[in-house]
Parts: sequence; structure tokens; C-alpha cells
Amino acid sequence: MNMVSVTSSKLVNVGFDPSAMILRIEFKDGVFEYFGVPERIYNELMEADSKGIYFKRYIKDRYRFVRV
Repeated sequence: MNMVSVTSSKLVNVGFDPSAMILRIEFKDGVFEYFGVPERIYNELMEADSKGIYFKRYIKDRYRFVRV
């Protein structure tokens, strides 16, 4: 999975596997994978002015995740 650097105070890198619907986010304190994430959510995250706010609103506590 290719990771892309993002400008954010919380997120460092973001990657997405559309066939598996896995979103990987590297935060300053660890890397997490979120499962069952639609590609639309990934695209909106990448376009969001504040990736941290978008993450808290639309991803956190909405998708099953593991720390990797």
C-alpha cells in the first residue's frame, strides 16, 4: 500500500487499498488500519482542509480498526 504524506497536526501519512477497503493512517503516535472504508471516505479525507477534524467526524469510532 502506497502511503502519501499529508499536512496535518495529527496525521503523518495516509494510504488506501480500494480492493480490500482498508484505510491505513500513520499518526504521530502510531499506525492504524481501518476496515470496510469506502473509497469516497478516503477521497474526502484527502481533500479535507482539516484532516484531523474529518478523521474525528467520519472515521474514528465508525470503522473497525487495528494498530499495526
